[in-house]
Amino acid sequence: MANMRAIRTRIKSVKNTQQITKAMKMVAVSKLRKTQAGMQAMRPFAERSQDVLNTLLSGGASLENPFITPRKEVKKVCYVLFVGNRGLCGIYNNAILHFMRDIAGEETRDYCLVVCGRWGKDVIQKTGMPVHETFNELSDTPNSREALEISEYLKNMYLTGEVDEVHLVYQHYVSALKQEPVKYQLLPAKPTADEQKEGNQKDFIFAPDMDSVLESVMRLTINNKILSVMLEAKCGEHSSRMTAMTAAADNTKELIGKLDLSLNRARQAAITTEISEIVGGAAALKKKKK
Repeated sequence: MANMRAIRTRIKSVKNTQQITKAMKMVAVSKLRKTQAGMQAMRPFAERSQDVLNTLLSGGASLENPFITPRKEVKKVCYVLFVGNRGLCGIYNNAILHFMRDIAGEETRDYCLVVCGRWGKDVIQKTGMPVHETFNELSDTPNSREALEISEYLKNMYLTGEVDEVHLVYQHYVSALKQEPVKYQLLPAKPTADEQKEGNQKDFIFAPDMDSVLESVMRLTINNKILSVMLEAKCGEHSSRMTAMTAAADNTKELIGKLDLSLNRARQAAITTEISEIVGGAAALKKKKK
């Protein structure tokens, strides 16, 4: 009886865990859909602003803008690391942290780290990487206000000369089942290889002038890129948590099946023992009467 009681207690505990994992999965699915909708709505605008910026940067004209002019000497680099707000999302956070540690291990220049997300504050500090600032009040569905706060902070660091390069390190959202850690140079901005090849073939008229347009587009593109990266990173976090909770729910189902089998075996053993005792007792009485 004691064994069966322990098994029943264990089954009840696992079923409670199963309910929790299923609830967390549904929450993750809901947040993923909402964040995906925001990312899809943001993507066309971000792509067009990037196209305009690429056209300006690859047009062959001599442009003067602090956001595109490389520093003669890169003394300090800023890496902006995007992590999740919490755990229980598989290897998502550990994978991007491992990727960042590899980058830091190869970096020969002075650098600092700006962390976006609440996860792993103690873990990141133990790595020895110099954390300059942490944005830990980010929501699970990023918005333009949060992106603008980070963007203005990074632009101020760059314009004041506190850092000479700014790189974004995040999980690129490929699909709900796949994310890839990437590094993207935000500042100073530069056109893609394809735009560099095609830039001289384009002829545009800019009003009031190219430098003014470049300044406005440059600031807008930086803001858009930060928001796009935040949405991508959050999509990856939510999808990883959804996958992890699905696997956890499946494991609890399998474990409950095994525990049910153990309970049935224990029950059968107890019944067999009771029958044996009854048969033995009846045989003893019958023998005594003789």
